[in-house]
Amino acid sequence: MLKNEGGKLTRVTICTPGKEYFSVADLKSHNITEIPNAGRTLEQFTLLKSIIEKVGCEVIDIPELSGHPNSVFTRDVSLVTPQGYVKLRMGLESRRGEEEWMAGSLESLGEPCVGEIRAPGTVEGGDIILAGKVAFVGHSQRTNTEGVTQISKFLKNMDYEVRIQRMDFRYLHLGGAMSMIGLRRILCCRGVFPDSFFEGFDTVEVPHRGPSTGNVICLRENEVIANIAENAEAIRELEKKGVKVHAIDLSEFRKGTGGPTCLILPIERI
Repeated sequence: MLKNEGGKLTRVTICTPGKEYFSVADLKSHNITEIPNAGRTLEQFTLLKSIIEKVGCEVIDIPELSGHPNSVFTRDVSLVTPQGYVKLRMGLESRRGEEEWMAGSLESLGEPCVGEIRAPGTVEGGDIILAGKVAFVGHSQRTNTEGVTQISKFLKNMDYEVRIQRMDFRYLHLGGAMSMIGLRRILCCRGVFPDSFFEGFDTVEVPHRGPSTGNVICLRENEVIANIAENAEAIRELEKKGVKVHAIDLSEFRKGTGGPTCLILPIERI
């Protein structure tokens, strides 16, 4: 069950990068800025995985999808809720097909499908953050108006209060500007959201320093993984606020325009 992304991470799906992530013929269509270095990428990913496992989380590693270098970014393809998973529809056309790939994996783990985003709607998982009774939804470059309408209906039917934010061009997804760091605590970028957006939550604000400034993985209450290559200022602020930070280098995944949370699809939190 996953109702709040600030809870303790207990089960997660990842996809260790293999040949697909390092053999991209058309960088632009996959939104990849340059071919990552294979050795450094695997070192960075192995460290990420080991930190997640050390907090007692079960890590389910699924093979890459052929022809899909972005399948390493498992977060975007599905949304797992307390009732089951919602099959999303990718906003980046080159990622279409990953939805079925992830659906097969989730169903093999016993997760039922409780909904599906249908054309012309697009929704990517980086634009949805579950926070107890609240669901934060980003209207972004990848999640369009029809997608927001569809996902909001699913979430409201699950008794979430849906709060929608139109994201500016600096952020690919909502998750680039905010992350849960506890059950009622949020890391967010200053000046991006109206004050009322986080009503009922404690916030740690940091200035915008890049497209993933507000993106960290919550392992459990006040313990996170952050990308030292992009989140240095956020790391300092979090540590001042009593948050334990595992600061690691994830620079090879910035080449694929992904932040830390993009690399995991949470399935269960408690």
